[in-house]
Amino acid sequence: QVQLVESGGGLVQAGGSLRLSCVASGRTFISLAMGWFSQAPGRERQFVAAIDWSGSSTNYADSVKGRFAISRDNAKNTVYLQMNSLKSEDTAVYYCAADVHYLSRVSKTMEEYDYWGQGTQVTVSS
Repeated sequence: QVQLVESGGGLVQAGGSLRLSCVASGRTFISLAMGWFSQAPGRERQFVAAIDWSGSSTNYADSVKGRFAISRDNAKNTVYLQMNSLKSEDTAVYYCAADVHYLSRVSKTMEEYDYWGQGTQVTVSS
């Protein structure tokens, strides 16, 4: 069992920045590949970014490339999502997810993640 707790969401103006954090517990963190997904009201949950166990491999949705950066600190059991140049269309609940099966995978597919956090709201005002 893996528990994931996100934090760092909030209200920010367009063009601003936020850093989301997700702390994992219940399993050795370096055995997990991690991902971030977002879900806007009335829309399906969609992939944002993923990182492998070591941090050496990452993957991003086209819509966030060059603006968002995923990273992890294995000593702190934490994965981060640095969000810069935020746009109103980035407004959503952001979820952290853990892949326990393939620690080198950086999947864009929701079904390949096994555990999810409760989400943190990000609101970007224009």
